[in-house]
Amino acid sequence: MNSLKSITLYHLMIKNEKMIGIKFSPDKLIQGLIKSLPDPKWSQEYNMAYIPNTKTNLGIIFTTFKGLVWINYNRFLTNRPKNTGNETIDVEWFRKRKTVPEYRLCPEEYLLKLELKRYANSTVKTYVTFFELFINYHKDKELKELDEKDIRAFLQSLIQKKHSNSYVNQAINAIKFYYEVVLGMPNRFYEIERPRKESKLPKVISKKEVSSIIDNTNNIKHKCIVQLLYSSGLRRSELLNLKIKDIDSVRMLVRVEGSKGNKDRLTLLSKTALKDLRSYYKKYEPQLYLFEGKKGIKYSGASVLKIVKTAAEKARIRTTVTPHVLRHSFATHLLESGTDLRQIQVLLGHGSTKTTEIYTHVATNTFETIKNPLD
Repeated sequence: MNSLKSITLYHLMIKNEKMIGIKFSPDKLIQGLIKSLPDPKWSQEYNMAYIPNTKTNLGIIFTTFKGLVWINYNRFLTNRPKNTGNETIDVEWFRKRKTVPEYRLCPEEYLLKLELKRYANSTVKTYVTFFELFINYHKDKELKELDEKDIRAFLQSLIQKKHSNSYVNQAINAIKFYYEVVLGMPNRFYEIERPRKESKLPKVISKKEVSSIIDNTNNIKHKCIVQLLYSSGLRRSELLNLKIKDIDSVRMLVRVEGSKGNKDRLTLLSKTALKDLRSYYKKYEPQLYLFEGKKGIKYSGASVLKIVKTAAEKARIRTTVTPHVLRHSFATHLLESGTDLRQIQVLLGHGSTKTTEIYTHVATNTFETIKNPLD
């Protein structure tokens, strides 16, 4: 590729229509390639060519100029921050961790871009982990030498190891982040196929089983943790981020701040849970977070998972119970008691009712009116 030949893409609005602007220095090759694009036009105002802004056209630009002209996507790339909440972005774990000498580390610019875009800590760890899996799979190749064929080979190795579709999709996201965001090449690998999304029913336990788990917790702190996970439909991360001020005992609500998608919401506070929370508060005297570990730091996710699993095992629940199973059960039990689906959506913090509709597939009242042909 001639390094002197290049085009720069821009976002344009022409007659209230979104366009892809293509700026370039006069060159016969580039002019000829632009003429081959779908319905190219020239803007005197912006002094550049343009075509309609569609995903298909962006792909056509890449295919047309690939190997002939360098495409500069920097002006075209959207740089909105991903996390505008109050969570402190901490990547020191990455720099301080111990690794074996042969292990290839994630490039510093990858980590810096995650910091600048303020991705959540959990997302940073996920992206770094998967990108390092990828570059260590091809450790004999320089990063700049890797192409679509190498990505497909890596993804194929994950599939052959029987990893889930979700796992493979996370790997794709981590790889795409490097090429599309760090290097500024959106849709650089738009032809990489994603696995079909799996459609699995949520695991749900009965109200009686939930009560049994609560009864089998070790102490008042553990009891309150399980009660809130279930009675407020909280995600584990949401529970860990709860502060004392988030419990509104006057309005009987729990305030969830900076949740998935950086959204705040209100959810239910149980009278039973509130009574136990008051006893817990007097005994443990948390300072900032509602549930704190040693030295007043935020309680760990692993501890919450262990509390739920241990209590479920003591209660002799056959299903593997996790904090998310309690959340699923909260939603399903509300639906079974006649609560409107839209209200459940708001309580769970779902962006769409389509996500909440999954609970109609496991709610018992869905089947109560159907007479079994055997009977």
